[in-house]
Amino acid sequence: MLRRLLRRRPRVLASLDAYRLWAAAYPARPHNRLMEIEQTAMTDMLPVLYGRVMLDLACGTGRYGLIARERGAATVLASDNSWDMLKNAVLADTVCASMNALPLNSASVDVVICAMAIGHVQRLEGVMSEIARVLRPGGSALISDLHPAQALRGAQRTFQASDGRTYAVEHHVHAISFCERVFAAVGLATTARVEPTYDGQPVVVVWRLEKL
Repeated sequence: MLRRLLRRRPRVLASLDAYRLWAAAYPARPHNRLMEIEQTAMTDMLPVLYGRVMLDLACGTGRYGLIARERGAATVLASDNSWDMLKNAVLADTVCASMNALPLNSASVDVVICAMAIGHVQRLEGVMSEIARVLRPGGSALISDLHPAQALRGAQRTFQASDGRTYAVEHHVHAISFCERVFAAVGLATTARVEPTYDGQPVVVVWRLEKL
């Protein structure tokens, strides 16, 4: 859920702690308006997946892996650093690993999808270096995140845990211009960027990148 709280803001949890509490109730589909907007933008920008090797990075419970399977991907891999999310994932081939250290060979993946996760890391360079490393030349990456304008206005991704309390997930704001400098530095060209809006305000940013 996306919420702005001018008073009495919820406690912010590190992403691993947040997903440990959220995992059991986290579905492999969009579960609020923000996620619906994000997924529509992402699926509109997806390259052809039929017959290709796809990595659902920071997969959570596997919503993009499911989409890749439905679109005929030959191999769907899924990685997340949360055991709790992976235990509830709907995908078979999953691995628990940091986004900064993927247990995959270099140039072994055709498409990487990383949805609503780069804001969980303070240093973006390591994550993007790994995405570039595992992608084959000419491969594609789709990256989405909470729009920095929303984060700077105080918006948070929040959830209600089984204890009835509302928590926010840690988020590090990465300016769009900074992200695109990092992408270019690791050999990923930005081929498209969209910033879908809700009530006239951009709520997410989605990039399509190509490995040079």
